Amino acid sequence: MMSNSFDLIVIGGGPGGYVAAIRAGQLGMSVACVERENLGGICLNWGCIPTKALLRSAEVYHLAKHGADYGLKIGSVDYDFDAIIKRSRGVAGQLSGGIKSLLKKNKVTHIEGEASFKSANALSVKSKDGKSSDINAKNIIIATGARARELPHLKADGDLVWSYRHALAPNTMPKKLLVIGSGAIGIEFASFYNDLGSDVTVVEMMDRILPVEDHEVSAFAEKTFKKQGMTIKKSASVTELKKSKTNVTCIVESNGKKEEITVDRVILAIGITGNVENMGLEDIGVKVDRGHIDADGYGQTGVNGVWAIGDVAGPPWLAHKASHEGIIAVEKIAGLDNVHPLDTGNIPGCTYCRPQVASVGMTEEKAKEAGFDIRVGKFPFVGSGKAIALGEVEGFIKTVFDKKTGELLGAHMIGAEVTELIQGYTVARTLETTEAELMHTIFPHPTLSEMMHESVLDAYGRAIHF
Repeated sequence: MMSNSFDLIVIGGGPGGYVAAIRAGQLGMSVACVERENLGGICLNWGCIPTKALLRSAEVYHLAKHGADYGLKIGSVDYDFDAIIKRSRGVAGQLSGGIKSLLKKNKVTHIEGEASFKSANALSVKSKDGKSSDINAKNIIIATGARARELPHLKADGDLVWSYRHALAPNTMPKKLLVIGSGAIGIEFASFYNDLGSDVTVVEMMDRILPVEDHEVSAFAEKTFKKQGMTIKKSASVTELKKSKTNVTCIVESNGKKEEITVDRVILAIGITGNVENMGLEDIGVKVDRGHIDADGYGQTGVNGVWAIGDVAGPPWLAHKASHEGIIAVEKIAGLDNVHPLDTGNIPGCTYCRPQVASVGMTEEKAKEAGFDIRVGKFPFVGSGKAIALGEVEGFIKTVFDKKTGELLGAHMIGAEVTELIQGYTVARTLETTEAELMHTIFPHPTLSEMMHESVLDAYGRAIHF
């Protein structure tokens, strides 16, 4: 018979929640993880993982169409859209089952149901059959994640207007598609559907796409996407959606002028909002600000014993940030020594469009705004022997240093496989590395990583190969 008392209860089984639960199990705590839907959360089931599976299919399709560039005789190339979606769902399903095994291995009690607070240390869990049970713990971590943000005039219906969930399991392959929002989610879907042949239009309210990235990366991405056939509309907003039985007419306003664009489907990618409803947070005094729970760098809310991590605790909305927050919170609860609060400046961001985008730390603009006197280095993919051999010569790597101390303030990349390269600079920032250590590091040849070295050298006028 399941105990109703635990050392720790985690609400949510996503990348923040299940990692927190496993770490607590490793530390010898009795732990319960309450999940109302699928283990792995949005990231594994409806976000990070299945989108990467889709994007991989699109990438392979793109490469196959250009087989002649590699001396290959492939012939006619086509795709099976339903099979692409099926593969993506299969990947997600496989990993969700793996998490269940990991929880069991670490003696975490998995409870299926929806939790609400009875007090700061007690929960009522309602199962799918409508039955409720009470559980309690000295500490409770809220890791309920977030969902797609909507506006009164921009709501997903699952048919003609999609959220990211609908776009991952679509009811059709749209011939014409409009994506509202050019952040990571919007651009990844725009890239996927564009590579499969959709006529894609991206509408962004800011004055550049990928607005959180360095300005040079944003400009390069826009130029490349347009070359691939996308239509990009910046400083623009969709003010109305007129739906018929089979399509949507989007009213796009920019600089006081209105334009009608009719498409088969619309994807909303205008941000996310935390899952904070129906938990009784207000009853126990947990503060919620603009759809997210207030928590400090350790995940502590203003209520003793109640913690919040991941997307529900605010930006950056990244799975790896949630996982790291979960470990910090659990180790703080356990009273371990040398537990440090989260440093958001060392969280890398990755966008898996084609070409990929990755970054960590300050952009050039932010460094200047912060008052730093900076050195900037850049190295293009076209100067890399490995990039040329791969047939991937579009892109560059950019590094930003404090001229006075040599501190690596930020790194920004666009090009093939940069999402795998960025961690080198993330480690460098965590170790508080300066330009000297990076210059003296030996990078293997021939690799794409050599461009990281050259970018550092360029910041100090010492680039060798360009």
